[in-house]
Amino acid sequence: MSVAMDHTGPWTVADVLALPEDRTVRHELLGESLVVSPAPRVRHQRASLRLATLLAAAAVEAKTPVEVLEAVNVLIPSGLCVPDIVVVDVAPTDDDPVALDADVVHLAVEVVSPGNSAIDRKVKPLLYAEAAIPHFWRLELAPAPMLVVYELEDGRYRERLTALSGTTTSLTAPFRLDVDPATFTWA
Repeated sequence: MSVAMDHTGPWTVADVLALPEDRTVRHELLGESLVVSPAPRVRHQRASLRLATLLAAAAVEAKTPVEVLEAVNVLIPSGLCVPDIVVVDVAPTDDDPVALDADVVHLAVEVVSPGNSAIDRKVKPLLYAEAAIPHFWRLELAPAPMLVVYELEDGRYRERLTALSGTTTSLTAPFRLDVDPATFTWA
C-alpha cells in the first residue's frame, strides 16, 4: 500500500527507516533526498533471485562465511541504498537489523530496470565506491542479459570483465563462480 508522505526539510536515514513498509516501492536516501522507485517487475525479480541463488551456492562451495541477501537497506556515507543483491558477512545479520553498514558488504549487485537505469549505472556505483564496497556487479537484462563486473581500485570501480549471454564466464571474486547471464531471465 502506498502512503502519502508529509515531510518537511531534508530527509535523514532515521526518517527513511521510520517509513511504513510498502512492498510497492523502494525508499533510498541519496544525500538528503528521498528517492522512491517502483517495485521491480517479474523479469527483474527472476533475474535477481537466480543470481542470488547462484551466489549463495558458490559461497557455500567456497566455505566463505557470508550471506547472500536481496533488497536490504545498506548504510553508506551519503545515506541509504537498497542494492538488488548483497554478499555480506554473516555475523552482522544475526540480530536481524533493519539496515547493514556498508563495511560488511563484499559485493553489491544492481539489476538494471528501465525505471531506474541512470541511478543503477551512474549514481549507485559512485556511492558504493565511496562506501568502499570492494566489488560491484551490474546485471543488464536488455537487449540480452550481460553481467558487468567491477572491482574497487584507488577509490573507483574499474571494469574487470563482461559476462555475455550464452557464454559461461569464470569469476574469482568475491569467490569462484561460473556464470552465464542467459540463465537469469528465461526458464
